[in-house]
Amino acid sequence: MKLLLCVSFLALSACSVSKNPLRKQVKLLQKGVIQDDTSYIYALPFEKGKPFRVIQGYFSRFTHKERAALDFNMKRGTRICAAREGVVVRVKEDGKKGGLDKKYRSDGNNIIIQHPDGSRAGYWHLQYNGALVNVGDTVKKGQVIALSGKTGYAFNPHLHFLVWRSSGGNWQQVPTRFQTSKGIKYLRGWKRYSR
Repeated sequence: MKLLLCVSFLALSACSVSKNPLRKQVKLLQKGVIQDDTSYIYALPFEKGKPFRVIQGYFSRFTHKERAALDFNMKRGTRICAAREGVVVRVKEDGKKGGLDKKYRSDGNNIIIQHPDGSRAGYWHLQYNGALVNVGDTVKKGQVIALSGKTGYAFNPHLHFLVWRSSGGNWQQVPTRFQTSKGIKYLRGWKRYSR
């Protein structure tokens, strides 16, 4: 019964798509229709030699309808790496609960890193006491910073990764391109990637 409800929920959520104009731009970037050679190239947020699948891409139809965010399918305890250098500005690691219910949203453990250009990256759903850095720490690109988990609004263990920047006093989400083992790419849902 529980599985049937989840499948029904997924089917219903697949019926609506974001009207955000950034969604169209992301799709064109992913397909190579438009090129971007100016944005920062991020490292994949996990260790070399370990491929992971993107189970939700930018503006996907489940919980990312209005988010330029990525979900990487990861077992609990997987080592998460900084995708870019910066300073840790937030650490939450006291959440113990998680599940497919919005009531768990505030239990999501996370780390936020501010980059040299003022943009920020967030790493969500970390395990309880899974942060390996503290507020004020300077981290290097590729440095292990946390352990993945399933805290907060999460159906399964995964890493939710999101970048945003301030523009005119408003924070805006930023689609990111990554260095992968097969070149520089804007990642797509249901594809596996490695460093």
